[in-house]
Amino acid sequence: MPRAYRGAKITKLKSNRGAAKRFRATANGGFKCKSINRNHILTKKTTKRKRHLRAGLRVRDEDLGRIEQMLPFA
Repeated sequence: MPRAYRGAKITKLKSNRGAAKRFRATANGGFKCKSINRNHILTKKTTKRKRHLRAGLRVRDEDLGRIEQMLPFA
């Protein structure tokens, strides 16, 4: 190993912590996320609408590359 590289440190790969809290990896290599419109102002939403919003969603294919980049270890 050349002398110039002996003490050099390689930066660690880090997960984006905001993305890690929002997305979870699935067994088939995809990602799942929470439904939107489920956090506040729930009084005006119907019970049926809130019940259907409980189910999670799969991340769309066009967004998958960016999420894989933000979560390299998922």
